[in-house]
Amino acid sequence: MTNIKYSSVPLFLLVAICAISSSFAIAQSQAPQPGPYTSEQDQQNMMGQLGIKALRPGPSGDEKAPNHANYDESKANPYPNLPDPLTMNDGQKVTTSAMWWDKRRPEIVEMFSKYVYGRVPSNVPKVKWTVNTVDHEMLGFTPVIAKDIEGVVDNSSYPTIDVHIHMMLVLPARAKGPAPVLMMFGRAAFPNPNEPSAGDLDKVNKAWQSLLIQQDPSLKQVFEQHPAWQLVKATPFQFPQLNEDGGLPNTWQLVAAGWGFVLFDPASVQADDGGGLTRGIIGLVNKGQPRKPEDWGALRAWAWGAGRGLDYLGIDPAVDAKHVGIEGVSRYGKAALVTMAFDQRFAIVLVGSSGKGGATLLRRNFGEAVESLTGGEYYWMAGNFMKYGASEASFGSMTPADIPVDSNELIALCAPRLTFISYGIPAKGDANWLDHKGSFMAAVDASRVFVLLGAQGLAVEGDYHTAQMPPVNTDLLDGQLAWRQHDGGHTDAPNMKYFIEWADKFIGHTP
Repeated sequence: MTNIKYSSVPLFLLVAICAISSSFAIAQSQAPQPGPYTSEQDQQNMMGQLGIKALRPGPSGDEKAPNHANYDESKANPYPNLPDPLTMNDGQKVTTSAMWWDKRRPEIVEMFSKYVYGRVPSNVPKVKWTVNTVDHEMLGFTPVIAKDIEGVVDNSSYPTIDVHIHMMLVLPARAKGPAPVLMMFGRAAFPNPNEPSAGDLDKVNKAWQSLLIQQDPSLKQVFEQHPAWQLVKATPFQFPQLNEDGGLPNTWQLVAAGWGFVLFDPASVQADDGGGLTRGIIGLVNKGQPRKPEDWGALRAWAWGAGRGLDYLGIDPAVDAKHVGIEGVSRYGKAALVTMAFDQRFAIVLVGSSGKGGATLLRRNFGEAVESLTGGEYYWMAGNFMKYGASEASFGSMTPADIPVDSNELIALCAPRLTFISYGIPAKGDANWLDHKGSFMAAVDASRVFVLLGAQGLAVEGDYHTAQMPPVNTDLLDGQLAWRQHDGGHTDAPNMKYFIEWADKFIGHTP
């Protein structure tokens, strides 16, 4: 949304408007500039470092293509046995919560860091946060306070690269105390900018007319011939775009329930492409040079950025910093789960339609494959992850069975905190490619860790081999680990109302 109806403003005035608005530009998402490498060059560089000569191609999402992805359940589990989150690397069984926290959890974190998502360097520079603009707005019938916030990363070690993290914090204005907050990966912008009153708009129009007549006296006659016409008009009322289930927008639901939310722009931390790896926060730390095999990928960088956003939320007295959640859909669903797994300060996660690299088992051969990640989206992951898609390399070849961890253990790293796994249905656009069942299997196995730590997992019979995925719109929301497949598409919006009720119950929050 915008305060000015630009379609009614003369073209040359747009130049003036842009000049006046330049001071606001710093608060906008600043996507990292392209690095000296293309994605192809960067990928080849990493393959050279790893000794990889060829990668297996990923499957096609087109079911008519010769190399189409497998959707035959009888062929979906070529590597049926998952790594056990409750068995130490030396074979010792984890039987107490102390063993989990002191020994097993650090082992799993180390393996994910080394082989899958990469390591966050120890020398990542600090971030200085500034509130650029505060606006008082309305979301539905709820008055809110919106803060445009910028985090400038110290680039004194390499001034060539600037990183400006951008997020929007929105809080219910009438909250009686600190509000729980859901951080949501996506574009950061004011949700409903507060516009000038009718009287103020009259003043703006008179001022514009005076300026224009000074520039071109002949315009005086034009204005006299059209005395009722206004250069700048109030934005007409628009009904909100409802969610797929007919519900109000997620942000409206959150503030109406007494929650705040953050719109966090991951592109302001790290670009979503391989060519950007020599820019953004990864490029800044590496001083513009390509990654090494254990360096972090974009998913871990986005998670790091979310953690720095949480640093700011921790000092805002209007935020209940003990109950900050993280949310995302698709690739941002992967990022949300990675954020929750590695940063134990986040209390809640809503993981929407995340697929491979998120909640779905890497070992499953159904839809999206490990080769999809080692090929096209390699930059999401650590360089080392490419080994598991190698068909020809100095070390031979590797398959998903060689990955020492899997998504059941990624979900387990969230335990015993509140973890909600959400999907839609293929008929509405949440494609089979995402392997909904693979995520359910991972969640079932991760439940054992939640139980060990005194929480409740999924209330199902059997283990990940035998448990039956529940019907669509069936709630598994009794425990700290929750699962729900709604009847909508590639979105978590139809599950938002269930998420809010579920989270409120466990954190003791009253709407």
